[in-house]
Formats: sequence, structure tokens, C-alpha cells
Amino acid sequence: MQEKMMEYARLLVEIGVNVQKGQNLVISAPVECADFARMCAKAAYAAGCREVIMNWKDDTLTREKYLHAAEDVFDTVPEWSKHFYNDYAQEGAAFLSISATDPENLLGVDSGRLVRSQRSSGEALKPYYRLQMASGFAWCIASIPIPSWANKVFPGRADAMERLWDAILATVRVNGDGRAVERWRDHLKKLEERRDKLNAYHFASLHYRNSLGTDLVIRLPENHLWAAGGGATKSGQAFIANIPTEEIFTAPLRNGIDGVVYAALPLCHDGNIIDKFHMVVKEGKIVEVHAEKGEETLRSAISVDEGASYFGEVALVPYDSPISNQKILFYHTLFDENASCHLAFGEAYNECIQGGADMTKEELKAQGLNDSITHVDFMVGTKDLSIVGTTHDGQEIPVFVDGNFAF
Repeated sequence: MQEKMMEYARLLVEIGVNVQKGQNLVISAPVECADFARMCAKAAYAAGCREVIMNWKDDTLTREKYLHAAEDVFDTVPEWSKHFYNDYAQEGAAFLSISATDPENLLGVDSGRLVRSQRSSGEALKPYYRLQMASGFAWCIASIPIPSWANKVFPGRADAMERLWDAILATVRVNGDGRAVERWRDHLKKLEERRDKLNAYHFASLHYRNSLGTDLVIRLPENHLWAAGGGATKSGQAFIANIPTEEIFTAPLRNGIDGVVYAALPLCHDGNIIDKFHMVVKEGKIVEVHAEKGEETLRSAISVDEGASYFGEVALVPYDSPISNQKILFYHTLFDENASCHLAFGEAYNECIQGGADMTKEELKAQGLNDSITHVDFMVGTKDLSIVGTTHDGQEIPVFVDGNFAF
């Protein structure tokens, strides 16, 4: 297991953020993941990293803060925090986030506090988030197990941590033979081939249907681009934003979505679980939300700002995929979104429009992309999902049949 963990750490450093000689690396990690974070730091220094800066997180203290801190705390961001994120991003540091938390850590917390905190953070850290969405620096999100999360995924199992470790290592193609980097290069190549096919079709719209009740038409911007797996900064530094990743994605036309969409899996958001929910969408705007569990959390999520009630991402993931085939509900969007086609409400990625990396916010809006301080993925893919693409000359082409790519 130690060898597999070191192989995983090297994968995140060498392929995930692709840290360069002389570059700083910011690692954000829960205190429970300290041993693995140190492995990542060791791998980074071996790759020539200038300095590794640790940014520790803690579920318990986060919950205590949202339950008991003074009201004004949620409307302000300390100057040191602004400088930490904004300055390192503008200096070109790489950012590795080890994301692991109890899926229900913030259950019972006042949703108003969560929204206020997100708004103040979104405004104060705007330079950081703008650069991140525009591939202004190399960044990668990955995960390892912690007990509270493992016990949610495998309740009542004494070996929950071991089982979750095995599941995660399988999703990231690490088996201890030292060839994970090679496997990932092959995987990215396959994703890019399918991305190129989608770009060649240049669809005007996509029509989603399934037996849950989803019946949604998504128009795409005239100059949209599909992206897959890896990205690159303006300086040419390749990186993978999510490990694992199985998706090919683009941006929808902000005002061009109509219909109803049903979630295929629960969504863990702000330390709460939202389950069995659907949305009604008119001219791109979410006008109704209904959920059997977590409806208040969902309503809060789409009200963070004006753009939060519009969509920023359309992502295609085959139902028959390495993560989906494990038949595990991870209660973590990083994994669950890569087991299912998904949509995201909130900010759109600049790379999903031709020339987007060099456009201002106003220019991106003019191209039809959504603008928001939030970006929340939720899963819509099912075994019977049908997606039909319509080209600009009116041809209807099957994109997904029975949950999988038709080509």
C-alpha cells in the first residue's frame, strides 16, 4: 500500500499539476490526510519544486465555525487569506487540492451562513477563481479516504477505509506497478480522440431524455469547443484538473436551455446531501427546484448570485465506465460526476469557446457563456439516457444510446 500511495502521489505531482522546476506548489489537505500530503510534498521536491506551501483543513473546526462563529465572520475574508490565494495564483504557483470530507459535515448548519461565506469568498478571491477557470495556473483536485467518508460509503464495514482506498486507486489507475503515469497518458489520448469527433460535428443543440423524466434541450454557443481530460496554461504547462476524469465537456448557451432535468445520483454540497431532485429550466434559468432531501440547500446553492441559477457546463460520461462499473456511490462529486453524464450550474470554463482564454468577461458573455462565483456539478446520466445532437443544417445524430456513446 505504501508503494501504491507513493505512485499515486507522483501521479498527482507529475501529471496532475505537472509541477515545474523552480515553481511553487500549494497543497490543500485535511489534517487527516497529512501522511499522504507529505508524500506529495516529497514527490514535488524530487521534481524540482521551489517550495511546497501547505494549507491545512479540518472538518471539525469548519463545522464549529459555521455553528458558533460571530455573524460578521461570514461576510468578510481576512487580508491574509486574500493574499494567500490571489498572490500565489498570480505568481504562477501550482495548486493541488486533496479533497476529502464527511459528506454530511455541515448538516444542520444555517444555509444562510454558507451562502454568505461563499459570496464574500467569491468576491475577495475573484482573481484566484478567474485564473483557475481560465487555466491561468496549473491545478488538480484528487482525493484519498478519511474514516467519516469511508463509513458513509461502506456503512457498518470494519474494513471501510481499505475498501475505499481500493476503489479510489482503481479509479485513478494506480496498481503498484509504477506505470500509472503511462496509463494516464494513454487514457487522455482516448478522451481527446472522442473530443475531436464531437468538435467535428459542431452541434447546435443536444436533446436529453430518460425514464426518470428528463426531457431537456440544450443549445450550444456558435463557437463552442469540447474539452477533455487534460488542459494547459497559457505558458504551455499541461495539467489535469480532476483525477480521476472520464468526461468530455463544453459550455451551454446561457439562455438556451429548456425543459426538465432529473438528478441520477445524490449531490453532496456544502456538507449536506441533496437527493431525488429535479429542476425546471426556462430560457436557461432554473425556475423550479424540487428535492426529497436537501431542497433548502439546493435553493441556496442556486441563489448565490444571478449566474448560479444558469448553467455553465455540459459533460458527457459513458454509463459503461471504470468508475460507474464499480457500482459504488462515492458521495463525492469528484468521483460520482465521472460515473455519469452531468451538468453544472454556475460559471462556464473559458476553454469551451474559441479564443476564450484571451477574452474579457464581457466578451465571454457576448459569446453566450455564463458568469458566476459558483460552479456545482450534478449527475444526470442513467443506463437508458438518450442524447440526440442536432447540427446547424438540421441533421439529427445519436450521441448517446442506452447511456453510452453512439460513436
